[in-house]
Amino acid sequence: MKSQARPATGAARAAKSAGAPKRAAKPSEPPRAWQRMLSGRRLDLLNPSPFDIEIEDIAHGLARVARWNGQTSGAHAFSVAQHSLLVEDICGRIAPGWPAKWRLAALIHDAPEYVIGDMISPFKTALGLDYKEFEARLEAAIHLRFGLPAHAPAAIKAVIKRADYISAYFEATQLAGFDADEAKRFFGAPPKAMKLKVEPMETSAVQRAFLKRFRFLLEPS
Repeated sequence: MKSQARPATGAARAAKSAGAPKRAAKPSEPPRAWQRMLSGRRLDLLNPSPFDIEIEDIAHGLARVARWNGQTSGAHAFSVAQHSLLVEDICGRIAPGWPAKWRLAALIHDAPEYVIGDMISPFKTALGLDYKEFEARLEAAIHLRFGLPAHAPAAIKAVIKRADYISAYFEATQLAGFDADEAKRFFGAPPKAMKLKVEPMETSAVQRAFLKRFRFLLEPS
């Protein structure tokens, strides 16, 4: 006596009646780790090459990245590009003898943010060392692209960091809702004689200003 075949399940019957072909499994692809830039460059974020970095992409991106997660007053966001111009100006005030190359380093000190955005300090701390290493690789590629050492000397970085904090103080108190005492706790007090007025610029205007300053510092007259 022949054994009877087991009845097909509902799903199997439906697949058979529809003549559904068997699908071959696709080989798994690694997640995309590059970004296409408006210049046409394709920047590998895990292994960034200086040859894939263009200042026009940096200026375009930084002019559209908001400081303080966008929590600033004014008709326009206060962009990283405008912050960078302010930091470079402050460096000129506290280190007037600097050559153009270190002023350039100050101008592009936040350049990696054209790719990764402006992460507030608490979030950077939460992400830890991996984020800092990633940022350092991108910074090195940017510096090499524009003829700077992969990483600026510690003394140069210290001046840029000081200027960064001074800028943050004025931004915090004039745009981000901090009172003076609160800003001093986080960023320190600026030099007593230094007075700065911070007003957010329109995107295209700050992008042009950033490019103009970059080109002046790269090829000073």
